[in-house]
Amino acid sequence: MLCSRRGRPSAISLLALLLLPLLAACSSPESVNVYSARQEALIKPLLDRFTAETGIAVNLVTGDGDALLARLRNEGLNSPADLLLTSDAGNLYRAQQADLLQPVSSPALEAAVPVNLRSEEGYWYGLSLRARVLVYAPDRVDEAELSDYAALADPSWRQRICVRSSGNIYNQSMVAGMLASQGAEATQAWLQGFVANFARQPQGGDRDQIKAVASGQCDIALVNSYYLGGMLNSGDAEERAAAEQVRLFWPNQAGRGVHVNISGAGITRSASHSDEARQLIEFMLREDSQQWYAEANNEYPVRPGIAPSALLQSWGEFKADPLNVSELGRLNAQAVMAMDQSNWK
Repeated sequence: MLCSRRGRPSAISLLALLLLPLLAACSSPESVNVYSARQEALIKPLLDRFTAETGIAVNLVTGDGDALLARLRNEGLNSPADLLLTSDAGNLYRAQQADLLQPVSSPALEAAVPVNLRSEEGYWYGLSLRARVLVYAPDRVDEAELSDYAALADPSWRQRICVRSSGNIYNQSMVAGMLASQGAEATQAWLQGFVANFARQPQGGDRDQIKAVASGQCDIALVNSYYLGGMLNSGDAEERAAAEQVRLFWPNQAGRGVHVNISGAGITRSASHSDEARQLIEFMLREDSQQWYAEANNEYPVRPGIAPSALLQSWGEFKADPLNVSELGRLNAQAVMAMDQSNWK
């Protein structure tokens, strides 16, 4: 078989022209390059299914979300990345504002993802849904004491609350959501009371907040629900034991609903395989993929009509804040400033 340097049949070979279908083997296979802030174990099985079904190879690079954004900025239009997978609408909005993403129009994507869980201009689409909930110690907290986020500023919670730092994007997005719904003055007043109720200086991740409640360092904590799910399903006996000592509570059910956010994907500005990248996003939003993705990540399907896992169903149904998650990114800088002014470290 004769192949040119570019993998095309030689112009002088009549035989090669006659055997054109066989010469496809000389071409480089279709592929898509993915930068992912999701752990490899939580995403690769689905990517492997995509490759098996489509023949499109997926080259995966994983890393911290902020580090991947910095890498995309540094690489510019020379970046090999075709697709960015990351958590939190705030990060996706940052990537959009930094001109790192390109818009994509797809009837399949627009049908699968509710309007409030994607970029209005098509720069990114939600893949899974997570909620910022309360976990509490049932031996020290009566569920009847719990209601909404606003109540966490009440003096009755003095030295009883654990939360991670203000530098965490999940907390920044939650405050941005409050700014969008309540305004700056009310949010600032809430922050002052909330910070005064911290049981300790913010530290660690969401799993650490759950462990702190279980060990008695605090009585309640703000966490993303999927962390509790991950600990309950963990192979680490100590993690499971800690998670089993707390309970989950859905705040704001009598009001605007619990604060929700997404993990999502956007096609990079530099993409040389944009069609393959679009196909991958569409694949991840198919009904069967959404079911698997939610099970593996202990998150909720972003696509309507897909049942969550049995564990998530055991927590009951909840009312979600219908705010467009783009607002979480748009108001991020204002949220960070408000958190700094309240001395949330």
